[in-house]
Amino acid sequence: MNIEFTNHAEEMLKERKIAKDEVEMTIKSPDKLFKEEGKYYASKNIGRGIIEAVYERVNYIKVITIYWL
Repeated sequence: MNIEFTNHAEEMLKERKIAKDEVEMTIKSPDKLFKEEGKYYASKNIGRGIIEAVYERVNYIKVITIYWL
């Protein structure tokens, strides 16, 4: 499934120094995943910390934001 990033998510990648491949890994194989109000919350320990990606699934995965936990 294709993964696309909103403009906000792209900005958060730069600001929080998180790589796109780290986000993709978090979405594809999360340590924790839950859904609330139509949005998915995937978190993963990537070695240098735990990140959480918030995304929606339509015909593709649309990443809304990314942050450190």
